[in-house]
Amino acid sequence: MSVVIDHRPGRQPQQTPEQPRLRRDPAPSRLKYRLERIWLRPLYRRLVRVGGPAFLIAMTAGIWLSDEDRRATLTGGIAGLVDKVQSREAFQVRLMTVEGASPVVDKALRAMLPVDLPASSFDIDLPALRLQVMQLDAIESIDLRIKPGGILSAVVTERQPALLWRHARGIEILDRSGHRVASVTSREVRPDLPLIAGEGGDLATAEALELLDAAGPILPRVRGLIRRGERRWDLLLDHGQRIMLPESGAVIALEAAIALDRAEDMLGRDVKVVDLRDPSRPVLRLGVDARNTIRSARGLPMLGPDGTVLEDDRKGG
Repeated sequence: MSVVIDHRPGRQPQQTPEQPRLRRDPAPSRLKYRLERIWLRPLYRRLVRVGGPAFLIAMTAGIWLSDEDRRATLTGGIAGLVDKVQSREAFQVRLMTVEGASPVVDKALRAMLPVDLPASSFDIDLPALRLQVMQLDAIESIDLRIKPGGILSAVVTERQPALLWRHARGIEILDRSGHRVASVTSREVRPDLPLIAGEGGDLATAEALELLDAAGPILPRVRGLIRRGERRWDLLLDHGQRIMLPESGAVIALEAAIALDRAEDMLGRDVKVVDLRDPSRPVLRLGVDARNTIRSARGLPMLGPDGTVLEDDRKGG
């Protein structure tokens, strides 16, 4: 409320109504509203706070590295620093130790070392060296590590020979899993190992070892196992005797044949072949002497060593 003073005589001051003040509108402008809404999005905030500085840094680095001399100086400095760190005495490997290896394997391992000692541990790629060493047939596993004091340690587990396998390409030593260990020139090199022969014999070493274990009572007479058609075994004994085993249940069939031999002395007789390919119908193939004895009793002509019938001298007389 405002007061108006009238200076004329006899006039009283008059009050006039006060004009209302204009209040400021708190609502933001349309542009400001849109900018605030955009700023609330995490993507835009990261773009401004991280992307902007990163772009400036990358642009500055790109401009600086665009000069070839600067790039060469930087590369040389980094390479020199890396060489200086890697050639420190703490990273030098000066000695290699091999445990659990035979002299031949030990020599092969040392020959496979890609660098000459002493060398920096950064120059020795242990995973690559391990893969290269595992190519040796005689090694089953190896533990490679660099020990304190600059020692490259190799702990080797060699494959244990279990069988000799004779095939068309020669004679090889196999472990129990059928993996090749080494090659030999003749059977006499390892007479202590049992012999198997035939193609596919290396794929059935587990069954072959089971058969050899089952043949314990006649093991001194066993000369080896022969793989037939890559599906079954023949057990070869001395004196040319042979036990033909079935495709399945070979161990049970062999145990039955050994039990019959202990009861009837079957293998002590003039029997050349014991055919057990059909376990329900075992067949015995007699030798020439036994067959001649039977033929003589029946009045039949004799057989020669090769099994052919000899001419009857009585007819000529």
